[in-house]
Amino acid sequence: MKVVVIQFPGSNCDYDTVNTLKQMDDVTIDLLWHKTSNLQNYDLIILPGGFSYGDFLRAGSIASHSPIMKYVKQAAESGIAILGICNGFQILTEMNLLPGILLKNSSLMFICDWINLKVNNNNTMFSDLIDKDSIIKMPIAHNVGRYYINELELKELINNDQIIFQYADDKGNTTKNSNPNGSIYNIAAICNKKRNVMGIMPHPERASDKLLSPYNTDDGLLIFKSIINHLRNLNN
Repeated sequence: MKVVVIQFPGSNCDYDTVNTLKQMDDVTIDLLWHKTSNLQNYDLIILPGGFSYGDFLRAGSIASHSPIMKYVKQAAESGIAILGICNGFQILTEMNLLPGILLKNSSLMFICDWINLKVNNNNTMFSDLIDKDSIIKMPIAHNVGRYYINELELKELINNDQIIFQYADDKGNTTKNSNPNGSIYNIAAICNKKRNVMGIMPHPERASDKLLSPYNTDDGLLIFKSIINHLRNLNN
């Protein structure tokens, strides 16, 4: 199993992601600079969190034009698994690999906190080891995390079951008070129609060790385990 984590100027969660992946057996992990032009033979491509290019113009907009992204787009179209975390989610929307866009938080403030996520769809490679409607805990750290999509496309996301995680309270209610950034429909993570690309604003790599969690949880690890387990089953 070969996984690549792509580094951009301003990435700051790349090594966190690598350290999380090191918990998986028989996984080879590469860190590739964004100017690399070879993405052959990888089973999973990860765009990590951070502030690529300082979020100038729009968060993720400059990184979406990096040389390596042409090959990321080709990989996505060929069915390779791609995970975009926080800034990676922003980049994926800028590339139109995922619908919608990430806007400034409704508070217009940077938010760094632990939140609850409701598992809306566990029938994907990114979530199939997590019970549907269960509540998991992860941290967020962003200024541009408010997901927006027009009403027609939102209905399409809902009908296609592309909404994977939603912000919720402890009981699983997707309320306004449980929505930290004003995202439409409390959306925290979505996938594409082919279900091989997911963008998620919370940080699973920062929630993959109980020592890092104020709740003594490692829920983020389930996302990585789901992906690796799914890909292994495909290859067997």
